[in-house]
Amino acid sequence: MGVAGARGVAGAGAGIRSRWFRRYPATDGSVRLRLVGFPHAGGTATLFHGWAARLPGGVELLATQYPGRQERLAEPCAESMAELADRITDALEDVLGPGLGAPLALFGHSLGSAVAYEVARRLDERHGIVPERVVVSGRGAPHTERGGALHLLDDDALIASARGLGDLGSAVYDDPDLRPLLLPSLRGDFRLIESYRPVAPAPLRAPITAVGGVDDPGCSQADLLSWRPLTTSTYEHQVFPGDHFYLVPHEAELLAYLNRRW
Repeated sequence: MGVAGARGVAGAGAGIRSRWFRRYPATDGSVRLRLVGFPHAGGTATLFHGWAARLPGGVELLATQYPGRQERLAEPCAESMAELADRITDALEDVLGPGLGAPLALFGHSLGSAVAYEVARRLDERHGIVPERVVVSGRGAPHTERGGALHLLDDDALIASARGLGDLGSAVYDDPDLRPLLLPSLRGDFRLIESYRPVAPAPLRAPITAVGGVDDPGCSQADLLSWRPLTTSTYEHQVFPGDHFYLVPHEAELLAYLNRRW
């Protein structure tokens, strides 16, 4: 779980702003690919703040901001994965226009992996748009979802369970002023992913790359391998040093690996 300060929010279309995405233009001003990032449970678009400077030329970053946090604090969290994926797909259509402009790639971490899968499926079903690549991080495939009841725990137990995966900026939950502002999105995200139980998810036509931390207590290499049947294209996986939040201290290594695939 991670919390950081908000930055300006902008959409990817010319002059268009969207509360759903923070836009980081490509460093060289061109756009050959748009990378859409989806954060973890309790996470924010700030997870991707450092990525733009590490992406190759021509790659524009859209960091997704889920409702119920930071500048969207007053908005209720999505009640289901279907609602969240539908609304994000609608937002991409609104911001990018017919055909969605440049090709897309999707990256999701933990909860965001399921979001990336569901958005990719909707893009194909609605528009016949197949992402250039779907990168899933720190979570097994949808058909391995086991549900759960962490979202029903009291506040202290919920925070302790989230910390058990790894500590990313969790000290904010110890602040008595911030805690009541931040806990609803954490609890809401856990409720959403724990109620997400697809029985027979359809494979994507997009290539899938699965990545994770070698010491992640919540996602083993077997969990990463569970994504293999969910693509009719190519599949690969790679692990990096670290726990569930390996992608923060090892951001440079992760992006060096991914940048060879954009």
